[in-house]
Amino acid sequence: MAKKPKKAPDDEEGAEGKAPAPGGSKKKLILIAAGAVLLLGGAGGGYLVLKGRAAHAEKEAPAARAPVAFVDVRDMVMNLSSDVGQTQTRFIKLKLSLEVRDAKVAAEIQPLMPRIEDAFQAYIRELRAGDFEGSMGTYRLREELLRRVNVAVYPAKVDAVLFKEFVIQ
Repeated sequence: MAKKPKKAPDDEEGAEGKAPAPGGSKKKLILIAAGAVLLLGGAGGGYLVLKGRAAHAEKEAPAARAPVAFVDVRDMVMNLSSDVGQTQTRFIKLKLSLEVRDAKVAAEIQPLMPRIEDAFQAYIRELRAGDFEGSMGTYRLREELLRRVNVAVYPAKVDAVLFKEFVIQ
């Protein structure tokens, strides 16, 4: 009896056979599993990000700023130092307000206003018009005035110096 030779799997019958090749199904299974893991990981990461934002928003809401008080400084008009070679006198007009924590601190600061105005005028009269150029000049002036007012009113504390009017002529 003669045996029929077996055909290779890449023959027509093997390709059209009832069971697929075992290597192909394992690859598909691995790809599906990897996709599921990536999908679940992305969903979990998104959940944590949104949960963190919600928790952060809840923490900020109760910590609303307490009401603040403002103390006005009287209008000041001063001459500035002259630049080298400049013959024309330059002037600055400032209208300031001091931001403090509450009305109690504002009441402490009010009697010290002559000391505050003196500190401001002594500093500003030494400046030149070029010292105020750009936003950085204004920022430096604000920071220096804040430092000087806090020295003048110690142990009370001023939180910010606010410009209401700022004119150089």
